[in-house]
Amino acid sequence: MPKLWNETIEEHRRAVRETVLETTAVLVTERGLRSVTMSKIAEESGIGRATLYKYFPDVESIMTAWHEEQIAGHLRELAALRDGPGGAGERLRAVLEAYAFIQQRRNGHGPELGALLHQGEHVAGAEQHLHRFLRELLAEGAQSGDIRDDVSPDELATYCLHALAAAGALPSKAAVHRLVSVTVTGLGPATG
Repeated sequence: MPKLWNETIEEHRRAVRETVLETTAVLVTERGLRSVTMSKIAEESGIGRATLYKYFPDVESIMTAWHEEQIAGHLRELAALRDGPGGAGERLRAVLEAYAFIQQRRNGHGPELGALLHQGEHVAGAEQHLHRFLRELLAEGAQSGDIRDDVSPDELATYCLHALAAAGALPSKAAVHRLVSVTVTGLGPATG
């Protein structure tokens, strides 16, 4: 097949996949995971059921693929903040704040959807990646004197991730900002 034809087919497949993912996410948010059928997804996406089944075997696999894309986007957002301008302390605060707001939004999945989405290798891999790059940023901050150096960056990264997971239960942006401030204060250079 000519190259242009292959590129057109691949672009079409990406567009169909993206439409299916977004349509399913909207339907599940509006109706709940158990109320959404493959037939309804096909209808709302404007494709045939047979075509939909060529892409995904069931609703759960669609939501898992959607979640993988969401996680990848979150990691790109956090990496851009980590690599942005400013000192290590400023960049760390920006990363931690963005992460806390991601955690707050995550709480909106509900228990059934949350149980489906937050299992599997894609979540564990993302958590390891996030821990690793947070550890590196903390080490940079310790070297510059912005971050305490009496606790290992690995332990501090674990502290940050666990502390900020609490943002999932917070009711407001102001509460998330306060949690980030408390967390960052705990990272400050040791005194005494």
